[in-house]
Amino acid sequence: MVTSSFPTFVAVFALITLQVGTQDSFMAAVYEHAVILPNRTKTPVSQEDALNLMNKNIDILERAIKKAAEQGARIIVTPEDALYGWEFTRETVFPYLEDIPDPQVNWIPCQDSHRFGHTPVQARLSCLAKNNSIYVLANLGDKKPCNSRHSTCPPNGYFQYNTNVVYNPEGKLVARYHKYHLYAEPQFDVPEKPELVTFNTTFGRFGIFTCFDIFFYDPAVILVKDFHVDTILFPTAWTNVLPLLTAIEFHSAWAMGMGVNLLAANIHHVSLNMTGSGIYAPNGPKVYHYDMKTESGKLLLSEVDSHHLPSPAPTAVNWSAYATTIKPFPVQKSTFRGFISRDGFNFTELFENAGNLTVCQKELCCHLSYRMLQKEENEVYVLGAFTGLHGRRRREYWQVCTMLKCKTTDLTTCGRPVETASTRFEMFSLSGTFGTKYVFPEVLLTEIHLSPGKFEVLKDGRLVNKNGSSGPILTVSLFGRWYTKDSFHSSSGTSNSAITYLLIFILIMIIALQNIVLV
Repeated sequence: MVTSSFPTFVAVFALITLQVGTQDSFMAAVYEHAVILPNRTKTPVSQEDALNLMNKNIDILERAIKKAAEQGARIIVTPEDALYGWEFTRETVFPYLEDIPDPQVNWIPCQDSHRFGHTPVQARLSCLAKNNSIYVLANLGDKKPCNSRHSTCPPNGYFQYNTNVVYNPEGKLVARYHKYHLYAEPQFDVPEKPELVTFNTTFGRFGIFTCFDIFFYDPAVILVKDFHVDTILFPTAWTNVLPLLTAIEFHSAWAMGMGVNLLAANIHHVSLNMTGSGIYAPNGPKVYHYDMKTESGKLLLSEVDSHHLPSPAPTAVNWSAYATTIKPFPVQKSTFRGFISRDGFNFTELFENAGNLTVCQKELCCHLSYRMLQKEENEVYVLGAFTGLHGRRRREYWQVCTMLKCKTTDLTTCGRPVETASTRFEMFSLSGTFGTKYVFPEVLLTEIHLSPGKFEVLKDGRLVNKNGSSGPILTVSLFGRWYTKDSFHSSSGTSNSAITYLLIFILIMIIALQNIVLV
């Protein structure tokens, strides 16, 4: 394997050659799945019982895959943990695992299911892709034998990985990704390095990562910045956390902030606040789903642009340009401290129907200009600023500017989850003196709705509304991630396609040299 320090110009050069004849758009699908969970047990079930449960879930996924293909979808993403759920120990998950080979082995499990041992799940998923002529991403568990020569080999003699696989329309395994940033997953191991997994199609270039990976630089940002993918495939088992981290809110913001498509498939499990899937483009959501009322899955489809290397490249947003050049608005004497989750924000109240406010925390100052259509007497809004290491574990460095509705008129409730609002804004403009260029714009409306087409980010870093008022607002936020200030730094990732780039580059050079000799 070659590390991600492989020269970017080679990757771009090879990418250009691979994209000749690429289609401008494609139909994409994601499926939010109400997973059938196993009974809780402290002892492992039999492999037969594990397979029976997984097949019940695949039966449901099969119907979604067939329906997506019938409606013209070229690719479908299914959720993380969709085959068996998440409540396991290392021992109890083991019957659900299969040995998943490197895609370079050139394997169609549907035609040769025993080549790598007992792989009935991979064979069935491969056949679903082949029989419906569609790319299928699924999430399952991989097991890799190890021994005492591996200093970190677990006691049971296997590494166990949370894994995404992709099969092409011929049923061939074309991608495998081991999740790196695990979140409360004692059943799985962390890979030695983050993997940078991409694959090419006639309708674009795709990258893959899973759930909690989206918060980190490696692999998520590197796939976009250095490997120039058009679309991210993103299976997740996401628990919604208001006011800043509902699935539809943050995932659509990440797609906008990074300038790529994001196909996000979430688990549907209402009692754990799991819902929220979507097909998100750089200019906003194409389609999304959020449902806390039913226990049903949902198939989403949308036509998506293939965003190739534009020429000339669009001008990047300078997230601090406006905020660092204006004279700060008067800082309110009534600034107070409050909390969103465990993070201490500095807040100031929006007392008037319209105004200009600034609130600061350390080096971050957040500026807001606003005008309400009518201020509801029983609703309080505040402007908040936070910069620092986030949460209980204090690992990720956040910079956040947010205007949000408080739960009640009691200011101590500001930052607590709230789902409904009545106040409409005729105008808002939010900006901040961010120290990072990775900022994700969020607008969340009452009853957990997005606001497609109703806001935009200006090149100077202002998040502003457009086309007049939208629905009643819960939050308007600029969510920044300052990766270099995280309390840990992951190793450079490994790329499954870097070798391909190198071979293509060498081939092109050989052809060029042959032409020179002939001349």
